[in-house]
Amino acid sequence: MEKKTKKILLGIFALLLLIGISSAGALYYYLFAPQFHPEKITYIYIDRDDTADSLYNQVKSKGHPKHFTGFLWMAKFRKLPLNIHTGRYAIRPGDNVYHVFNRLYRGYQEPMNLTIASVRTIDRLARSVGNQLMIDSAEIAQKMNDSVFQQKLGYKKETMACLFIPETYQVYWDMSVEAFFDRMQKEHQKFWNRERLDKATAIGMTPEEICTLASIVEEETNNNPEKPMVAGLYLNRLHKDMALQADPTIKFALQDFGLRRITNAHLTIDSPYNTYQNLGLPPGPIRVPSPIGLDAVLNYTKHDYLYMCAKEDFSGTHNFASNYSDHMKNARKYWNALNERKIFK
Repeated sequence: MEKKTKKILLGIFALLLLIGISSAGALYYYLFAPQFHPEKITYIYIDRDDTADSLYNQVKSKGHPKHFTGFLWMAKFRKLPLNIHTGRYAIRPGDNVYHVFNRLYRGYQEPMNLTIASVRTIDRLARSVGNQLMIDSAEIAQKMNDSVFQQKLGYKKETMACLFIPETYQVYWDMSVEAFFDRMQKEHQKFWNRERLDKATAIGMTPEEICTLASIVEEETNNNPEKPMVAGLYLNRLHKDMALQADPTIKFALQDFGLRRITNAHLTIDSPYNTYQNLGLPPGPIRVPSPIGLDAVLNYTKHDYLYMCAKEDFSGTHNFASNYSDHMKNARKYWNALNERKIFK
């Protein structure tokens, strides 16, 4: 009888052991074995409107899991529907359920590259940022156009573009609009270090004025080596109380950036940005200038040129002149080239 009891107990033990091993194996397979097989690192984006179902659909459609059972187990056990975090999350080839689930459950986001572009208007900048982040572009634009907010940051409508330093920054996709502007302020302060501030002071300009002149320089030429030359020319005109007569400011005043030829009719526009009619700098930048453009003004080339005209070969560079007579010779060559190409506006 005792032997029979022992056999039964051993049998029960063996069965339990087998069940335990099988359960442990199943648990390992569904939770810790590689289950996700995207072709490369892929990302899912969880915003404020996402639910557990939409999250599951993203994980399945982008992560290509062999089995999704373990994920659903953990979601139910850890109550994932009550712990959904916004953000950008990575799924890597060979990831297991345990790691993917914990990233989502604990909000372990992957940072992303946010590019602040050198664009012509802050509305375009708002759209660009809105296309990259969870923040709606309208929310960004509302802040940038809010006079109280502008004043709080030390700007006004015309100079708000000076806040932004075009560059690529690592951020979190779901950053708030407040966090976005805080970051832009920090990057602005980092760029305008003591060395650059001293150079601006030596020129006799504020950072906002440097920004404004840099925006004109960058609209005048895409040729980076030429930018310090163009900056030096405009500074020469400012020091002689001459009108800047910068064609890009006319395009900005007209809000017609496709103009290829500025005529006398264009020069009559009544605008503070018309640098043919108004002395000095315009009220603010006509684009968000790049760090290269800003440094081109801070490190301008010293020369005696007062005039420039686009080269007749349409190379994107300019002929420079220190007197009006030579300038008109250059201008006639360019006008003739425009006429030959039938470019009249």
